Order: sequence, then C-alpha cells, then structure tokens
Amino acid sequence: MSQNFQAGDYLIFQIESGYGLLRILEIEETGGERVWHLAAYNELFFDIETADAALVDGATLTISLPHVALTNRAFEATQTARMTNRPLTGDELKPLKIWRENPAAEVSDRSIRLMLGLR
Repeated sequence: MSQNFQAGDYLIFQIESGYGLLRILEIEETGGERVWHLAAYNELFFDIETADAALVDGATLTISLPHVALTNRAFEATQTARMTNRPLTGDELKPLKIWRENPAAEVSDRSIRLMLGLR
C-alpha cells in the first residue's frame, strides 16, 4: 500500500453510488502479519466534498461498526484514501480495548464492504 496510514486517520472509500468513511484505530503487526483495527460510519456521501465537510465537525457522524479487525488482505480489498487525521479519544478506543480483552477475539478476512453489507 503506497499511503502511509496511521492511527487517527479518516479514510474514504467508494461504493457504487457514493462514498463511505472509516477511521483507523490502530495498525499492528502480529506474527509478521498486519492487522487493521477500524471503525466505520453510517453516513454515505454523494461526493468527496460533502464527506470532507462532514469531517470538519466529526460530531455529526454516527458509528456503524465501533471496531472491526481486518487482515491486511481484507483491508486492501477496498481502495481507500486518507482524508484527515485527528487524535483518537478514549471513547473511540474503548471498543478496541474490549476486543483485546476477549480471548475469542477474531481478525476477519472479509472486506470492510462485506462487513458493512455494501457491494
């Protein structure tokens, strides 16, 4: 992946008729494999400018998936681009902490589009 993504990044991805937003909670290396911890938002946008405007006041965004862990392969299955970066809050990281404390926590090999029920 050519972009240098980092925790706190808001990412945009395209779906058939618009765009969706993701947030990187953490990127970790586990056993030589990269795991992407993401949050996904409910809102869909008709264009990049509208998504960018929504990020000016991120408080209007609502969470669809507060945390999902994806393999590198699953993450790369959906093309994304970095929009902006903001520090993560404790509330935003809480679902990741809960996932880490779960002995049955799983890393999915399904794309974020499939996880969200989008095509």
